Amino acid sequence: MPEIYVLDKKLRLLQPEQGFRTSLDTIMLAAACPAKNGDHLLDAGCGVGAAGFCVAQRLDALKLTGVDIDAEFVDMAKKNAEINNFAEDRAAFHCADIDQFRRQDTPIFDHIISNPPYLNAGEYLNSPHEKKAIAIGHEGSGFTLELWVRALHRLVKPSGSVTIIHRADYTDQIIKAFGHRFGAVEIIPLWPKQDRQAKRVIIRALKDRKDPCKISPGIVLHNDDGSYSDIAEDILRGRAVIA
Repeated sequence: MPEIYVLDKKLRLLQPEQGFRTSLDTIMLAAACPAKNGDHLLDAGCGVGAAGFCVAQRLDALKLTGVDIDAEFVDMAKKNAEINNFAEDRAAFHCADIDQFRRQDTPIFDHIISNPPYLNAGEYLNSPHEKKAIAIGHEGSGFTLELWVRALHRLVKPSGSVTIIHRADYTDQIIKAFGHRFGAVEIIPLWPKQDRQAKRVIIRALKDRKDPCKISPGIVLHNDDGSYSDIAEDILRGRAVIA
């Protein structure tokens, strides 16, 4: 089973043979989460738990819950919790469709982080790898960003935060899905290099707030020679967050 180390080898993570693995997106998403010690964080579409573990690694009193539709990924997330010494009462993972998870319950999460499937159902050619097809867009489920955002709104506490990383060309769809559900929206572009168009954005928002939207200067990820920029290097090694 493949495995990697992240955050300057502070975390060891088992990886799937197929499907999406821990990536730069994962670390950036975790670094942008505004959680504090004592908070309860939900990693929605958690995969093997990498983003949530990255947040929990810097906050030793954070409670982490992860949910994913793939049972194999959830089992791997539980194994990752074990090998990184996260106790069961601190890190719990569940196999469920996000739209059905805790549907009848009062919101308990202070913050949610999410790397949603990139494409709405019917907008992509099926991948030959089933797990990748599910990660791109829940095959056969009628998945849309609107449904995903609606579920996140239901699950987070009033004034709680939602942090999403996604393709930059889907920014308008995410903002539209937020509607009146979220305010204080902040768009943080991730620039591959200086003077290049952003391929990814991080979008943060607060539930039921009316504050206006703002666009951050963003993060330049690479220098001209392809090496990581100083800020990207600090984030990847767990020395900095995206404030």
